[in-house]
Amino acid sequence: MTTPKSLNYLITGGARGIGRGLSRLLLHRGHRVFLLDSNAVELSHTTRTLQKQFPKDVSSTQCNLRNPAEITASVNRASDFFSGHLDVLINNAANTGGIPGTSMADLTLEEWNASVETNLTAPMLMVQACLPMLQKTASRPNGGCVINISSTRAVQSEENSEAYASTKAGLVGLTHSLAVSLAPVGVRANVVLLGWINVANECKEADEKSTRWEDGLTEEDHRWHLTGRVGKVDDVWRYVEYLSEAEFVSGSEHVIDGGVTRKMVYPE
Repeated sequence: MTTPKSLNYLITGGARGIGRGLSRLLLHRGHRVFLLDSNAVELSHTTRTLQKQFPKDVSSTQCNLRNPAEITASVNRASDFFSGHLDVLINNAANTGGIPGTSMADLTLEEWNASVETNLTAPMLMVQACLPMLQKTASRPNGGCVINISSTRAVQSEENSEAYASTKAGLVGLTHSLAVSLAPVGVRANVVLLGWINVANECKEADEKSTRWEDGLTEEDHRWHLTGRVGKVDDVWRYVEYLSEAEFVSGSEHVIDGGVTRKMVYPE
């Protein structure tokens, strides 16, 4: 496989989980990354770990995505790191407290707002703040792109998941609207709907315990998927690199779930 040209990636929720895994894999492919996360301990650990191997290609800053002022300040730091040129914004961070969360009868406005502000409002604000770095210029006629990380819960639910499901479905609508609105400035937008991507090995504690990706997964977990296994962050990374370079793809939805949403399930 030919190594792609080096691109600049800004990733929210980059300290652990999918964001951390994407950062590592992208760096190994020769790209540069800037990470945002609210968890100072995890962010410091991930940044130090990655900088040992890629000292000039990764940087980060702590950011509370529910605070618009912090988003603006963090994007300004990323702009300095990238010298004002961003190729790909990945809106990955999410409040996962609602999968499943409080029952509908007891769901508080604060719990609802935590999901809406983190999962839906923050991606919109991130796009606004990053637009000067993403839009086409005389030297870059095609501009950059936005990749929103949604979930198959945008189209299917379990009980007591109203806040999470609503915001992940909202990301789909936000994405196709962005694709239309930003086309004149050369910016593409796509969304990936993820199923079960196991990232239990992508955090500080897992590093300290030498946790492997397969630890804790059962044969039944794997057999549930049409592809015969649970998802890996590598599966997401392959789509991210594709969408980063796919100049004819915008406003589209991409399901990465091992075929689970196509599988009929009956009561036992």
